[in-house]
Amino acid sequence: MRTQPTLTTNRLTLRPFSLSDASAIEKLAGNRLVAEMTANVPHPYPKGGAEVWIKSEHIAWQEGTSIAYATCLQDTGQFIGCISLMEITDGTAELGYWLGQNYWGNGYCSEAAMALVDLAFGQLGLNKLQAEHITTNPASGRVLLNAGF
Repeated sequence: MRTQPTLTTNRLTLRPFSLSDASAIEKLAGNRLVAEMTANVPHPYPKGGAEVWIKSEHIAWQEGTSIAYATCLQDTGQFIGCISLMEITDGTAELGYWLGQNYWGNGYCSEAAMALVDLAFGQLGLNKLQAEHITTNPASGRVLLNAGF
């Protein structure tokens, strides 16, 4: 069984999800504005959906097809969002992320994205990352630029 590495940045800890994160995911991702800024977060967020998603991400990590991280503030451990590499295949992956609305505008997503880019091209040995953002979310475009896209 593969162990998913924990990553740290200046202000963040990126750690594997646990089932105890489910209620926080549903609360933060359940915000209509968060869902509108992503391609994959449903609104309304279904009750129990986070547990199902966490379990599926653990399986995907073991299969080598995805790696998802709980994005947490390093000083308090507060869960603030998610960042992941999805659809890992043939040396490529897609970067995806979201943060709870209260955490927007602090550079946390850029910081997390840079850490995941380093992981992708370093430890995971990928050779291509792709990402896109919704045009009505220019802040997400800045995250990608900051991460080297």
